[in-house]
Amino acid sequence: MKTFVYAEYQVSIPFDQIDWQPINVEMKKFAGLKSKTWLSGVNNQTVGGFYEFDSIENAQAYIDGLLIPFAKQVNGNLSVKLFNGDITQDANMGMLSPFYPA
Repeated sequence: MKTFVYAEYQVSIPFDQIDWQPINVEMKKFAGLKSKTWLSGVNNQTVGGFYEFDSIENAQAYIDGLLIPFAKQVNGNLSVKLFNGDITQDANMGMLSPFYPA
């Protein structure tokens, strides 16, 4: 199953002022994380990411074990969306998505 997580933190911290290396190390400790892309909001100082997991359970463990505690640490509001990527497979393959190789 393809599972995707979109997360965004509303914080007042510029992206380049966060030390991402320790966070990357912690992220790699979570089972099932297949890929991640960091995101930085344009002119609004939000930070977030788009993540691929091998299961809904592993994605939920990541949300509970890393995303929520990080939001508390940086005193930010967290918005998280959890997606079932299998439902959209055909549509994504038609767009040549790198997440759905032909």
